[in-house]
Amino acid sequence: MTAPQKGGVLLAIVAVAAPIAAVAFARSGKAWSSLGGGPFAIVSEDRRPARPGTAPQAADPAIQAAEVRQMLQAKSERRQRRGEAPLDVEAEADRLLAAAEAPSPQAAADAELRAEVRQLVVVRNERRRRQGLEPLDVEAETDRQLADLVGSS
Repeated sequence: MTAPQKGGVLLAIVAVAAPIAAVAFARSGKAWSSLGGGPFAIVSEDRRPARPGTAPQAADPAIQAAEVRQMLQAKSERRQRRGEAPLDVEAEADRLLAAAEAPSPQAAADAELRAEVRQLVVVRNERRRRQGLEPLDVEAETDRQLADLVGSS
């Protein structure tokens, strides 16, 4: 068989196989969306991702405290097995939980940003009043502008 004949055979095979593959792919339907799913999958339909710009849901403080104590107890037991001094689980848990309750620098920056945007809205309202226009609702406009800022980043 010569090279052009081999090329013709290859093209004929592709011409027959490509439509069959396209039909099989089109009929696969939900098979592709469920690929990687199942009872042992990390991503499941029960856990929907949060919308961008929304705050994560707060954990129940009692559950959080119990989990912190459980992890610290395990850490203390590992330290004891290595021959080190055990941790004071309660003191460490109280320290960690108090640090978690303190406002974060990010929250302080968010409050400063909100205050600055609110000031801009108040100034814009004063300008609108001078122009004879209806003033905007300050809080609603502040929320809208913050949502626009968060959505654009």
